[in-house]
Amino acid sequence: MKKRFKLENLDCANCAAKMEAAIQKLPGVHSATVSFMTQKLTLEADDDRFDEIVEEAAKACRKVEPDCTLVR
Repeated sequence: MKKRFKLENLDCANCAAKMEAAIQKLPGVHSATVSFMTQKLTLEADDDRFDEIVEEAAKACRKVEPDCTLVR
């Protein structure tokens, strides 16, 4: 499954790159792209545990930037 999510309070391109790298390492993730310019996360992951992977991705974002939230 592939979906796009809006990111709120993403402050810098460096943080976006760190988030992208962290999300790509999560088990079940096929691809992940975090765009600082559009403030969006494009996530492609296993269908059977997609919601769980989205939660893990949100945690990875908050770990890099505590104020950043993923909007569903």
